Amino acid sequence: MTDRERTGTTTANTREWRDEEGWGVVDSPDTPGGCWVHFSHIDMPGYRALTPGQAVRLDWESPGQDGYDYRAVRVIP
Repeated sequence: MTDRERTGTTTANTREWRDEEGWGVVDSPDTPGGCWVHFSHIDMPGYRALTPGQAVRLDWESPGQDGYDYRAVRVIP
């Protein structure tokens, strides 16, 4: 693992969610600039989506995706 390839677990708040595209961004002190989230990484039954302002438990990794330094690997609402 290089210095840029890191992982962690933290709590975060949902900044935005794009229902029609199935992804969004969550913010935490451990993921400055935001953490990219895909619906497939949300750990919940049924339709998987987040709501802006919603608190989540976040497992993340870097490097990120789509312009974000961090990418979620598991999100628990």
